[in-house]
Amino acid sequence: MDKDLLTYLEGYLTEKRKNLFKKVLNERTRHFTVVLEDIYQQHNASAVLRTCDIFGIQDVHTIENMYTNKVSRHVAKGSQKWLTHNRFKEDTNNTEMCLNDLKNKGYQIIGTTPHNESCMLADFDVTKKSAFVFGVEKDGISDYVKENADGFLKVPMVGFTESLNISVAAAIILQDVTTRLRKTNVRWNLTSVEREELYFNWVKTTIKNADKIIDNYYEK
Repeated sequence: MDKDLLTYLEGYLTEKRKNLFKKVLNERTRHFTVVLEDIYQQHNASAVLRTCDIFGIQDVHTIENMYTNKVSRHVAKGSQKWLTHNRFKEDTNNTEMCLNDLKNKGYQIIGTTPHNESCMLADFDVTKKSAFVFGVEKDGISDYVKENADGFLKVPMVGFTESLNISVAAAIILQDVTTRLRKTNVRWNLTSVEREELYFNWVKTTIKNADKIIDNYYEK
């Protein structure tokens, strides 16, 4: 990262904006991540992105075996700009590729489903680095996830309805696990390098015509 360039770009931001970026970065985490498997409802996927931003989840992974993940700006409210989006959309088993990638990064795979003997949300061990996989409402997570997950998680329900809308389930789960995580001694924050890289990206994202400004900077 070119620190001189960063200083130059910061000149386009107010102190309030720069301080907000730094404040938010201090609350960001990669201890938890979210995986959306073949979510075709645009508004639901977008609502989950918004939830991730609100609760400090930096990385979102989308598995696109049958459907292309699209973002509704009306629902996401710009939250997609501040997240790191990892898309698995090749002509192969994207679920397998995504899960293998996450496991290689040290995540345990946690399928969210109410239809088996899953761990209740209140009993979930938040100290473990976890990737929460959410599937489409009707069918839920795929058989591959069920067969290869390290564990399962569910939100307790006492009504007649057996499932929650995916965006509601994600909000309940992420609010609970991130709140409890912050009360532990686990080092859940981003590293200094990660914060610097994201800060640089956010600065560029918030400046109109940033690429042209950067080109002009190097020309001078």
